[in-house]
Amino acid sequence: MASIVRKIIVDASPESVWATVGDFAGGAQRIAPGVFVDCRVDEDDVRALTFADGKIVRERLIARDELNRRIVWGWLGDEVTHDNASMQVFAECEGRSRLVWI
Repeated sequence: MASIVRKIIVDASPESVWATVGDFAGGAQRIAPGVFVDCRVDEDDVRALTFADGKIVRERLIARDELNRRIVWGWLGDEVTHDNASMQVFAECEGRSRLVWI
């Protein structure tokens, strides 16, 4: 199975970027405002993420590593047989960050 890797430099501190990326309940809406309009997390670490067009996807939090600023989640449902993703934040020079999304 292929993987898509996206690396971007963000003009913000690693702590600031991680505060958004590492927030499983609210980060998606802050990363892509207007794309996601609601997010609700249940007690089993599963979130229901609502797109602006009304589509709802369910994703399970697989791992969240505060020390290494890494979060991993997977899509639940019948539409895909396998899907997971991760984001990790690294410090760069001059107070910037590198965000790696796999």
